Amino acid sequence: MPHIWIEYSSNLRPQLEVRKLMKTIQDAAIGDGSVFPLAGARTRGICIDDYLIVDGHPDNAFVHLTLKIGHGRDLQTKTQLGERVFAALREATAPIMAVRPLGLSLQIDEAGPVLNYKHNNYRDYLKARAAAQQEGQP
Repeated sequence: MPHIWIEYSSNLRPQLEVRKLMKTIQDAAIGDGSVFPLAGARTRGICIDDYLIVDGHPDNAFVHLTLKIGHGRDLQTKTQLGERVFAALREATAPIMAVRPLGLSLQIDEAGPVLNYKHNNYRDYLKARAAAQQEGQP
């Protein structure tokens, strides 16, 4: 872990470099890898096309981050994570915020201590892909 969801309003499409933002946020969340290992991180970008802004202003836009982390992290670790990631988000979106309305938010959700299931075959897939590339197969 962590699992990172980046939700953003569709009216940011012309200005927001989503893949670059995803990498920036994941790098900030992982830090030096001592708390959250890169191998466990999953970062997803989700464009929200169907949203309503309460004041109806069509130029309002948003980027919202949700960080899902494993159970049992202490408050200091969670605070450091939140501050580091939110600072990276603010820096990455500063050029956009300089020219248009933009709301930024971050939420850290901790997985429950009892019911947390996970399964993947990423490592097996990557190992097989590397072996195939060594054999000259695409």
